[in-house]
Amino acid sequence: ANGARGACPARGMRLSAAVRERVAAVHGGAGLPELLRLYDGWAACYEQDVAALEYRAPHLAAASLAFAFPAPPAEARLLDVACGTGLVARELHRRGFRCLHGMDGSARMLERARSTGLYRELRQCVLGREALPAPAEHYDAVTLVGALGEGQVPSAAVPELLRVTKPGGFLCLTTRSNPSNLRYKAELEAALEELERQGAWQKVLAQEVERWEKATSEKESTRGTGYISGVVYVYRKCPVPPLEEG
Repeated sequence: ANGARGACPARGMRLSAAVRERVAAVHGGAGLPELLRLYDGWAACYEQDVAALEYRAPHLAAASLAFAFPAPPAEARLLDVACGTGLVARELHRRGFRCLHGMDGSARMLERARSTGLYRELRQCVLGREALPAPAEHYDAVTLVGALGEGQVPSAAVPELLRVTKPGGFLCLTTRSNPSNLRYKAELEAALEELERQGAWQKVLAQEVERWEKATSEKESTRGTGYISGVVYVYRKCPVPPLEEG
């Protein structure tokens, strides 16, 4: 998208064409090399754009995870997958989480995340294409906010998030409920339910949120509100591994 590398115009009340274009480009089903190039190009404008979008997922996810956590979180080791520029880390830090590790596929996004000083460790990793560079049962909590969607992280990657979570640890995931993501959302929820059926985790929360972010087109708008809706899911990894069937 030619807007991906352009200057960041001043924020207005209405979404600029450049913002709409950048959002549409990353949700447009580009192949992986092109998708990473788009995210690299978006890094400089990203926080300004999501502010214009009134993007609430990082706040909602961090609040949900903090609510689920049984103990003060300062010592909890948390992995922020698809961490982008560090929006989720900011919200988690505000709620007392201090031991944050981040992973993202975009080198430029990671540079921005590093500049926040909020992460103890940052690694480049494309979830869905490669395993997370972390040992099994390593994290007290794992977040994946904003990247579970059509043309982004496949729902088949969810068990990899579980692998690196400690038994009894929490996973916080989000997806959008706008029309072009409904097929993906149904597929994701089937995967989440199947893991629950297998006894891999238990659902703590599934919260539908009406005003998730501004819609970038009329056809994506939920009930003509000018916004799209989304969902926050929180699961807890079961402490005892299920018995193998058969």
